[in-house]
Formats: sequence, structure tokens, C-alpha cells
Amino acid sequence: MPLRSFTAPSPTVRAVAALSLTQLIGWGSTFWLPAVTGPAMAAELGMGLPLVMAGPTAMLVVMALASWPLGAVFERHGARPVMVLGSLLGALGLALVGLAQGPVSYLLAWAVLGLAGAGMLSTPAQIAVTEIAGDKARRALGVLILAGGLTSTLFWPLSGLLQAQWGWRAATLAFGALVLLVCLPLHWAVLARRPRGTNATQVPAEPVPIDRPRFALLAVGFAANGFVTWGFALTIIILFEASGLSHASALAAAAFIGIAQWAGRLFDFLGGRRWSGFATGLAAAALFPLSFIVLMLTSSFTGALLFALVYGMAGGVIAVSRATLPLLVFPAAAYARASARLAMPLNLSFAAAPPVFAAILISAGPHAALWLAFGISLVALGALFGLWRLQGDRRSA
Repeated sequence: MPLRSFTAPSPTVRAVAALSLTQLIGWGSTFWLPAVTGPAMAAELGMGLPLVMAGPTAMLVVMALASWPLGAVFERHGARPVMVLGSLLGALGLALVGLAQGPVSYLLAWAVLGLAGAGMLSTPAQIAVTEIAGDKARRALGVLILAGGLTSTLFWPLSGLLQAQWGWRAATLAFGALVLLVCLPLHWAVLARRPRGTNATQVPAEPVPIDRPRFALLAVGFAANGFVTWGFALTIIILFEASGLSHASALAAAAFIGIAQWAGRLFDFLGGRRWSGFATGLAAAALFPLSFIVLMLTSSFTGALLFALVYGMAGGVIAVSRATLPLLVFPAAAYARASARLAMPLNLSFAAAPPVFAAILISAGPHAALWLAFGISLVALGALFGLWRLQGDRRSA
């Protein structure tokens, strides 16, 4: 009886599968690590917990500063060499965190992780997918971001287990070995050898221009929404309790946000062929202020769940839009450079949001933080709406 022929997975499938794994490992072993190991780090290093938590903030700031100059490197050489180098730096940075002896060495280690993140986390992975997937990039990016929504769900329990068995230092070093032995080989073996549409001897003499008004509106819209999603998360449980919910009910409603975010990513992935990226992005941007209105008008557990559903779905869809809208706004040849430049305001907003919202929460109270989030979400909606109008005018012209 003849054996059925076996069809190997396409390069796009292999790349998306590999990058989904490396992004889970990369984010889970770096940015999300102190959420579990932070108290033990603070006790052993003689540091306050806020200073320990400043490590991931330093990582995001360095990622932001390094992202812009990397744009030309991605465009000329592709994502593969940058992600391989980023993997090496990631393993080195985690080793330095695991061997840190005080605040200076600890924060320097996170600065190295920031350089690593600029080379291997989120934006480089999205550029790598577009290099391979071509006109199927939106759906491939949807799969990549859908998998990324499971990072904390998988790595928080794993980090807790490793810390309980070996201690936080050995757990951190084990994650560094994972980056070196899993992420680096996958980036080397699976990613495209050079950007799509180029060869070893032909590189464009002049880069494709990036329209500045469209870039500015996209940066403002996504940075504003990112500021809300990263900063407002600190006040959610407190706001629920301030509205009259018990601590247990507030925790339950807050936990539902993560489920709703993943559902939002899945919704965008399943509906990506029916709706344009602008339609889903604008809808998500409009849901953010609507969710805050719900929270302002209600004090019940049901209302809190409704807020969590609307807010979480919006956050999930926006996470996909950050990767896919540049495909619609900029020429394909400029996607890598535009995405790398967009990473700068995005990471700066991610880094600034937690301390800003924490300061407002302490000085002015939880409802002031809620009103700030509402106002910034309107700014984001206005920027994305203006971008949509500009795109419509260009098509008409």
C-alpha cells in the first residue's frame, strides 16, 4: 500500500510557529519575570521593590531608544541577523540579572535586555513575518500576536515553579539558557536569509519615503492607547474596590480582562478576511472610551464585568492593529523602517505609563486616573480617525 505523500509546512508556517515560541520565551523570561521573582530579588539584593520593578521600565526605555536606528538595518539586511544578535544579548542580559549584586549591576543588566528586546521582541518578529509571508502577512501576524497573549499565563506559573525549586537566580539563568539554546537557533534556521524582493547585490539606493503626517497620526494613536492599556492596568482593581466591590469580586473582574483580551485577538484573527484593518482598529479605539463610561456609571459586579469585557476586547484588537495597520498605511518596502520607528514612541509610552498612573493614583485618587485614561483614549481615537480620513483622501486622489 503506497504511503501518503508528506507535504512539509510552508516557510510562513514554520516562521510563525518558531517566532510564536521565541516571543513567548523572550517576553516571559524578561519583562514579565519580576512580577513573580521581584520580592525575592528585592530581599536578596537589598533593594526596594519599586527599584526592582524599574528594571523592566529601563528595558523598555532602552528598547525605545535603540529601535529607531535599527530601522535602516532591518530594511537593508532583514530581521534574521538582528534577531540572532538580539538572542545573544538576551541570554547575556539574563545571565547578568542572575549574577547581579546590587542596584547598579541589576539596572545595567536590564539595559542589556533592552538592547536585546530591540533586536528580538515584537517589532523584529513582526518584520520577520512580513518578509516571509508577503501579501498574507496580516493573517500571519494575527497568529503571532494571538500566541503572544498567552505569555503571562504560561510563564508566571513556570517562573514560580523554578523559583520555588532553585531560587530566583538559578531560575533567571535557566531562562537565559533557554533563550540561547532555543531562540537563537530558531532565529538562525527559520527566518528569511534576506528581505523579500532583494538579492545579495541589489539594495535600493534611496529608501522609500515614509509619509510624515500618517506616521505622526499612527504614532500618536497607538502610543496613546498603549499608555492607557499599560498604565491603567495598575488602577483597575483599586477602581473596582472604590466603586464598592469586595476585594474578591474586584480580583475576579480584573482577571476577566485577560480572557477578553485574548478573545479580542482571536476575534480579529477570525474576522480579518471580512473587515479591513482600519475598521477593526477604529472600532477598538472607540471601545476604550466607551468602557470607561461604563465604569463611571456603574458600581455593580455585573457592570465591572461588562467594563472588563469591552476594555479587554478593545485591548486585544488594538494589539493586532499595531502590527497590521502599518501594512495598509506605508509601502511594503518601508514597513520594516516604519515599524522600527513606531516602536520608539510605543515603548516610551509603555515605560512611562506605570509610574505616571501610580503617581496620579497616590496624589489625586483612583477616579483621577480613570478620567486621565478616558481623555487619552479620546486622543487616540481622534488620531486614528484622522489617519483613516487621510487614507480615504489618498485613495480618492
